[in-house]
Amino acid sequence: MTMTRYQRIQGLFVLVVGLGGASLSHAIDTVTPNPAAIFAQALAGLKSDDFDQKEIAIRQLAASGDPRSAEVIKALQDARLYYSTTTGEMVYLDDSGTSVKASKVLSGETIAVVDISAYDKVGVNNQLRAVIKELAAVLNLHSPDRTLRLAAVSELVGEVSPEKLTLFRELATKETDPAILEMLNVAVAIAELDNKDNALWLKALATLGDSLRPEAYNKIKSVLRELSGATDAESLRVRDVAQAALRRIDGQREKYQFIKTTFFGLSLGSILLLVAIGLAITFGVMGVINMAHGELMMLGAYTTYLVQTLLPSWLEYSILIAIPLAFIVSGLVGIAIERSVIRFLYGRPLETLLATFGISLVLQQIPRTFISAQNVTVKNPSWLSGSWEINPALSFTYNSVFIFIFSMGLFLALLLILKKTNLGLQVRAVAQNRAMAKAMGVRTEWVDAMTFGLGSGIAGIAGVALSQITNVGPNLGQGYIIDSFMVVVFGGVGNIWGTLVGSLAMGVVNKYLEPWTGAVLAKILVLIFIILFIQKRPRGLFPQKGRAAEM
Repeated sequence: MTMTRYQRIQGLFVLVVGLGGASLSHAIDTVTPNPAAIFAQALAGLKSDDFDQKEIAIRQLAASGDPRSAEVIKALQDARLYYSTTTGEMVYLDDSGTSVKASKVLSGETIAVVDISAYDKVGVNNQLRAVIKELAAVLNLHSPDRTLRLAAVSELVGEVSPEKLTLFRELATKETDPAILEMLNVAVAIAELDNKDNALWLKALATLGDSLRPEAYNKIKSVLRELSGATDAESLRVRDVAQAALRRIDGQREKYQFIKTTFFGLSLGSILLLVAIGLAITFGVMGVINMAHGELMMLGAYTTYLVQTLLPSWLEYSILIAIPLAFIVSGLVGIAIERSVIRFLYGRPLETLLATFGISLVLQQIPRTFISAQNVTVKNPSWLSGSWEINPALSFTYNSVFIFIFSMGLFLALLLILKKTNLGLQVRAVAQNRAMAKAMGVRTEWVDAMTFGLGSGIAGIAGVALSQITNVGPNLGQGYIIDSFMVVVFGGVGNIWGTLVGSLAMGVVNKYLEPWTGAVLAKILVLIFIILFIQKRPRGLFPQKGRAAEM
């Protein structure tokens, strides 16, 4: 079998870089025109009980040039590489059960079912894990897959030894992807700062001054420490350039930190919006202080948990399934509460508060009795896991982005319902003047039930969103009920625009105060501000309009 030029370069590099101290002559001797034979020989060496021998075998695998080497090294990383205790044949398998499907490493043949007890795992220690991690990244440097190359370069930034520097320079001349090319240049520049050459330092600092990678920032700071006592003109010039580079990076970091803090404030505000918007409807239209609102959110969160439990293979779609189900479940429970208890207590706010508080205790007991008294975990679908990285200084978690977009979409949908539907017209009429609406033929009892059901259903949807950022338990709603009442009162009772502005403002202010005061004191300061604000504007930012509002 004839090796390609890529395979020869790849094999030479892995040994030349000095990961195991191998010399160039040894590398040339090792890479033969028969990579499959080298691959098979190295594979057999992995069965050794001697970790030093295993390390030699792993390096031989990486240097063999056989395309299967990357898969074997990945299997070692994932602890999926086994060998038969009887035949010694290497296989990939997953030990998640007593019998599993497996495939042979050399032939690729699939074994239908194997007894896992007849196979031993290829064991590794911490030293080998570090070697495997670096070799995997080195092999991926030449991968045609852009994602693998980017991950490999990112893995090795800051760890480019003098032996690797030549290859990284060569890769930088051939790379066409802008993001990977930029990272390669940063990796080269960091490595060049290890040289005691002022000209190279100036060139490297010019590159690193525009980088937001933490490795670049730390390396520049180490250069400044090294030059702290310098007196010669060249060193002072380098120090000035390094200080200017740090100032540029700090300026960029501050800008992106401002964006990040603002977004996380809006994200927190969007959570408050989801929690409070249902309460704004029931409180504003019906004047009911519903202390069970948090438990209606809890029911929505548990609905998500039950969907994932009953449909484990539908995890990727569980959130989409849970949203309408949570709305229905919490909405029906809300209608039942209104029809069975609250309709008899209109005009008696203290009794309504006590009754809904008792209902909240009953609702908390339901999951304790039928599911678990302990918190349960709702899994995130893959499309809500991880972060969206814009650059090394700015990234947003996908679930925060989802909750923000989702809450804005829900707000717009509710606004359309209230402005464009017959139910919305009647809800607004009852909110502004209940007696006049009733005199005009509006069935206020029906509007009350539907309004309470709508607000409760939205609370259930809020529970679905909350399940993606926190554990689900019987007391889930208790942590949000006070904040939701503050948002409603601050924004203006019954005004959903006020709820939007109030929730986002509270979220942003909280996030800007937290670095200075801490999370608890930030909440206290926001509460004090709202109390003082209500003293000046008792009806909130956007007071309710209508004749009933003056009564």
